[in-house]
Amino acid sequence: MNIFSGIVVFVSIWWMVFFCTLPFGIKNIENPKDGSMPGAPVVPGIKRKAIIATAISCVLWIGAYALIKSDLISFHDMALKMSM
Repeated sequence: MNIFSGIVVFVSIWWMVFFCTLPFGIKNIENPKDGSMPGAPVVPGIKRKAIIATAISCVLWIGAYALIKSDLISFHDMALKMSM
């Protein structure tokens, strides 16, 4: 895996994990005032969720990197078989 592929894999993993962490700890506004959406969170905590997503993504990326480098699953051979 070259550096570009590693970055692309990390960013893909990060966005999936970030979207999975968004609903955690959400408390909706009980009495929304004019112009407020009823489903809007009181405190979204985006910074905290981004940090959590980064930590989880680092662990998952290390696992993906180890899997690719170990040739336990040969992604190169899979790509060649699919192109035939």
